[in-house]
Amino acid sequence: MITDTQVVLRLIIGAILGGLVGFEREMHNKKIAGFRTHILVCVGSTLIMLVSIYIFEAYSGIAPADPARIAAGVVTGIGFLGAGTIIRSGSSVMGLTTAASLWTVSGIGLAVGCGFYIAGIVATVIVLASLYILRLIPISDTEK
Repeated sequence: MITDTQVVLRLIIGAILGGLVGFEREMHNKKIAGFRTHILVCVGSTLIMLVSIYIFEAYSGIAPADPARIAAGVVTGIGFLGAGTIIRSGSSVMGLTTAASLWTVSGIGLAVGCGFYIAGIVATVIVLASLYILRLIPISDTEK
């Protein structure tokens, strides 16, 4: 069983990692989903994974439980939130990168929630590198 300290640590790490990505979105005026939204998505995903693990451990041997089932709902559900960030104006589409960052932050939260800290941290570094460094490369991008 996970200890209360581990639960708190995982939620805090989720908030920090989600906040880093959200901070980047805020810094580049992508206010559709910024700092607070990314923190909430990551912490929510972390919490849902923790609940999945808790249910699996609490009901193991009593009833069939699959910790991946609840977590899979996050991946599906976050698509609806991301869809709300995408705006089409004429022939241009804005918000795709923010939608993708929300989806990725939910995955980071799931990783942290199950204790896969390295994956969550490395994914956050890759996301930040993508958002910061690739912005400097002069290529055509649909998000403005």
